[in-house]
Amino acid sequence: MGKNRFCSGVSTSWVERRSTSPILADVTHDIDRTLGFAIASRHARGRVARLGPVLDAVLAAHSYPPAIERLLAEALVLTALLGSLLKDDAGQMTLQAQTEAGIVELLVCDYRAGEVRGYVRFDADRLAEGPSDPSLFALFGRGYLAITFDQAVSGERYQGIVPLEGASLADAAQSYFAQSEQIPSLVRIAVGRDGEGCKAGGLLLQHLPEGEEGRERLHTRLDHPEWEHVAIMGGTIADDELLGRDLPLETIVWRLFNEEEEVRLLGGAALSRGCRCDAVHIRDVLGQFPADERATMADGEGVISVDCAFCSRVFPVAAREFTMNS
Repeated sequence: MGKNRFCSGVSTSWVERRSTSPILADVTHDIDRTLGFAIASRHARGRVARLGPVLDAVLAAHSYPPAIERLLAEALVLTALLGSLLKDDAGQMTLQAQTEAGIVELLVCDYRAGEVRGYVRFDADRLAEGPSDPSLFALFGRGYLAITFDQAVSGERYQGIVPLEGASLADAAQSYFAQSEQIPSLVRIAVGRDGEGCKAGGLLLQHLPEGEEGRERLHTRLDHPEWEHVAIMGGTIADDELLGRDLPLETIVWRLFNEEEEVRLLGGAALSRGCRCDAVHIRDVLGQFPADERATMADGEGVISVDCAFCSRVFPVAAREFTMNS
C-alpha cells in the first residue's frame, strides 16, 4: 500500500492511505478555529476555517434578517481565512464591501490575533421588497470589495480593491487575488444552522510562485499543471464537510489531499469574538478632540453618546469628565 506523509510543525509522521483519516479521529466539535497547510510539490498553500459560537455571538448583537445574517456569516468566514494569513500577530486584516445605491450600504469585518468582528448597514425597506434569497448583485449592485492588510511590526499597509462580482463573496475574493495579487485561488464557503446555532465554514487554496528569485508567477506559465489538480481536488469539498462540527479540520485536509506525497500542517488559530470597544478606550479617543469639538458632540445634558456599530452598544461619556481630568 502506498504511503503519504503528513507533517505537523517540524515533526514528521507516516500514515497509511485509507478512507478515514487517522488524524485527530477522536476530536468532537471542532469549531471556532483555523488550520493552515501546504502542499510543497504542488506549490500550493491553504486554510480551512469553521465558526460556530463565535458567529452566534457576533450575530446576536444585531437581530439581522436571514439574508443579511447569511451575508455576514459568509464575510466572517472569509475574514478568518484571510486574516489567518497574517504572519504578524499584532497585524490586522479588514474586509470592506460597499455600494452607493445598493440594498447593502456597507459591510465591514476585521481580524486581529484570532479575534473577528463585523457588521452590515443596509436598507431594510428595500430588502423587504426583494426576494427572500437575494443574489450578491441584488444586495450590492455595482459594489466594490476592499481588503486591507496592516502589518503592525513593519508598519506596512497594503490594500486591494476590486469590483464586487460573482455569485458570492467567495467568488469576489477569488477575483481579488487574481486581480490584485495575481495569485490563482479557490474559495469555498458554506453557511447553515443546526440545533446548536449558526455555523459557517470555508476553504481557501492558493497557487504560489516557485520562490526562486526572478521567476514568474505560476499562472503565467504553461508547464505547471499543479494548480489545476489542486483546484479540482479542493472543488470537491462538500458543504456538510465544512459545516460538520464533529469533523476535525485536519480530516478535511486528509480527505482532499491524501494522495499527495507530503502535506505539511502549519498550525492555526483559535477564533473569538473581538469587538475592541470599551469605555476606557472611548474616553481616550474623545480626549484627543479639542474641548470645543467635544462640546458640540454632547447632548443637552452634557453627555456624549458613542455608538459601536460592531456590538450595537452605546457608550455614554459625560463631557465634564474631561474638564475634571484636565
